[in-house]
Amino acid sequence: FLMERKTRVKVNRKEVMLAKLKKSCSCTPKKLRNFVMDFFPVLRWLPKYQCKEYIWGDVMSGLVIGIILVPQAIAYSLLAGLKPIYSLYTSFFANIIYFLMGTSRHVSVGIFSLISLMVGQVVDRELLLAGFDLNDDVPPALGDGSLLNDSQSNTTAFNLTIAGINAECGKECYAIGIATALTFVAGVYQVLMGIFRLGFVSMYLSESVLDGFATGASLTILTAQVKYLIGIKIPRSQGHGMLVITWINIFRNISQANLCDVITSAICIVVLVTAKELGDRYKHKLKFPLPTELIVIVVATLVSHYGKLNEVYASSVSGAIPTGFIPPKVPHFNLMLRVAVDALPLAIVSFVFTVSLSEMCAKKYAYTIRANQEMFAVGFCNIIPSFFHCFATSAALAKTLVKTSTGCQTQVSGVISAMVVLLVLLFLAPLFYSLQKCVLACIIIVSLRGALRKFRDVPARYYVNKVDTVIWVVTMSASALISTEVGLLVGIVFSMLCIIVRTQRPRTALLGQIQDTSFYEDDLEYENLSSVPKVKIFRFEAPLYYANRNYFLKSLYRLTNLDPNLEAARRKKYEKKEKQHLKKGDHTTANGLGIGETTSQLVPKKIDFQALVVDCSSISFLDTTGVNTLKEILKDYKDLNISVLLACCNPSVIDSLKRGGYFGKDLGSMQEMLFYSIHNAVQFAKDQE
Repeated sequence: FLMERKTRVKVNRKEVMLAKLKKSCSCTPKKLRNFVMDFFPVLRWLPKYQCKEYIWGDVMSGLVIGIILVPQAIAYSLLAGLKPIYSLYTSFFANIIYFLMGTSRHVSVGIFSLISLMVGQVVDRELLLAGFDLNDDVPPALGDGSLLNDSQSNTTAFNLTIAGINAECGKECYAIGIATALTFVAGVYQVLMGIFRLGFVSMYLSESVLDGFATGASLTILTAQVKYLIGIKIPRSQGHGMLVITWINIFRNISQANLCDVITSAICIVVLVTAKELGDRYKHKLKFPLPTELIVIVVATLVSHYGKLNEVYASSVSGAIPTGFIPPKVPHFNLMLRVAVDALPLAIVSFVFTVSLSEMCAKKYAYTIRANQEMFAVGFCNIIPSFFHCFATSAALAKTLVKTSTGCQTQVSGVISAMVVLLVLLFLAPLFYSLQKCVLACIIIVSLRGALRKFRDVPARYYVNKVDTVIWVVTMSASALISTEVGLLVGIVFSMLCIIVRTQRPRTALLGQIQDTSFYEDDLEYENLSSVPKVKIFRFEAPLYYANRNYFLKSLYRLTNLDPNLEAARRKKYEKKEKQHLKKGDHTTANGLGIGETTSQLVPKKIDFQALVVDCSSISFLDTTGVNTLKEILKDYKDLNISVLLACCNPSVIDSLKRGGYFGKDLGSMQEMLFYSIHNAVQFAKDQE
């Protein structure tokens, strides 16, 4: 039987688009109010804030995150190739802006190790091109630590006239100029993606690609910190293969290791790892995580200051960190042009991590987020702070998990965290002058535990899905051995190629009937299936399109043990020879058989079926090539008196077949060629015998 399709009402798309455009462009007080409240979600939820129920959890989580933020901000400045003060600025402004614009209640937005690394790689490259020395291990200048005298930290001054700035600028000035330009452009990209609703781009970053990218970048981060751990002075490597080059330089200069830094690093790593492991084991008994990083930094700073480790043992220290805020400054347009390409992967990675973490928290705590608004939020978390000497931000997994575990209820906790950072910015920053860089490197390396533990999951990942494991390995290797940006691109391209290959060579099978039922399954996968006499049932588990057309035909011919084209050609050959012998008056054929015997030979015994049923349940769509392929096998098998029946086609496939003329012009034979189940097609084939 044939089911009647619903008649679709034809819609005038032009009128619909004009109506939507008119509605979008109209401006009423109510619409303006809704727009403002959607753009600043805080206006919706803050008036409904349940102070008695939420305030304790928000204050507690805000204080804990703020305490964690301070040492991480100072440490991640090493990754970004910038002074610690800029990391503190970034942490402060990101929390305030996301509080106003974010839709997630629990995400912690701020500095993130992967983003800091990507920023640092661009900064280092541009510093090299500008003629600066990347060696940041020179002794810090004493004094008031004013950022206006940053040229003391590097004797090379660069005339930025070629970059569109008519002023002399030192290394630090140029570095933060590059970082803010990069951050501004990345934010603009994110806002534009939000305006044009391009959030779907994140769908192409699978879990395997993201995990591989994070693990590969973590190896790069770890490698970049080793020189601080052991106190050697080697040039900061740039370009492709940075990981390998850095390790070569490390082993060449291992004899110059600073014993003081090595001992300090060993002690700090043991303390941090032990505290983290104990925290993970007894987290259900702890109301909030131990502020281990802050304790280590305070103790290490005191030991370094009173032990005079910098003066006596030449241990590298953080140097002067000024207090207060620098006057805002517009990022330089000409620098934006230099980093416009680098900002694109930065924008995508920042957005993807933020949205994925937001969705994870929303699902866990039963509320919804708006992905498009998240894109606007993270975009403005980059655009606005770039005027205040900040670099790119993103949501961070570790801090988000801490935030949820300490009772966070809303983004009020982000404001509390910002106040803690502000306290350090205004009063406490100079106290970290004597903090050794090796301690900061230890904090960074220990924070990578989660990403590096992904190596332990490889066997389990391989058991679940081999293709995803290969994608993870390829992305991780490219991110570590080539560069993070190239690794991300390689991962995306390779994962898409895997999808294409899997549709090009999908599983195919001949089906057998489950005994005493109307169901059919793969004859090679299941026992006790019975074959249907004189009927072959073929399943193709992928869309049928131009890329897998040949594989479809080869698989069909191989499984049915019949190539209709070869069989037709063989028959024509015999018929031609037969005619030649008849003209000569010879009543025997070329193979010495009589005419009657020849006729039986033209129908080989191997053709043991009279109907071919194609199970289309896994064919999601057909393109023009796919339709033509089905028309081709219909014609070829018909020449051999074998009928082709289609079963389980979805409406999209049926429409494609109709438009392609598969059923003929009047669709009269459609009910004899198309069936809604395999069993119906088999029964029809049996009735035709």
